[in-house]
Amino acid sequence: MSATVGFPPPGSGPLTVRDLEAVPEDGRRYELIDGMLVVSPVQGTLHQAMVVKLSAQLLAACPSDLVVMAAPFAVHDGDDVELQPDVLVGRYADFTAKDLPKPPVLTVEILSPSTALMDLNTKKAVYERLGVPSYWIIDPQQIRLTVYELDADDRYAEVASVAGADSYDAVRPFPVRIVPVDLLGRFAED
Repeated sequence: MSATVGFPPPGSGPLTVRDLEAVPEDGRRYELIDGMLVVSPVQGTLHQAMVVKLSAQLLAACPSDLVVMAAPFAVHDGDDVELQPDVLVGRYADFTAKDLPKPPVLTVEILSPSTALMDLNTKKAVYERLGVPSYWIIDPQQIRLTVYELDADDRYAEVASVAGADSYDAVRPFPVRIVPVDLLGRFAED
């Protein structure tokens, strides 16, 4: 923890996206939700394996007007929200050289013991508020993909939940078939 001593300064109040530039490079993920700093530890093997496999599958099916990115990559909204989804898909035209200042068309969070509550509740609410059309949550322990999409009232509704060798045939943001157990690659054998 000594790497974060002095950040944020005591009594500094809500943080801004600009304040994140002073965050130490210590391998942790630093995000900002409504001015509140959220720090996540380095992720484990299953988490990273799933990020790589999912990114590759999305990239193979991604149309040229969209871009697939994996964390760490910043999505921000105004001065008080900056998130780093595990995987995201955004419109090519919306990216800057540094970040994605507009809502992605898909965000994906892969659960870990330290981030599960945040991913299932707080981040889901923020992505919904930002108008991200599709939000996927992957649970490596249950080997489950749960898909939420914005409904007519701009609220997330669960549209699919598949586990193990069952497949999900996504339509949004583009057609792609996802099989949760395949995302583990060689680690599925363990």
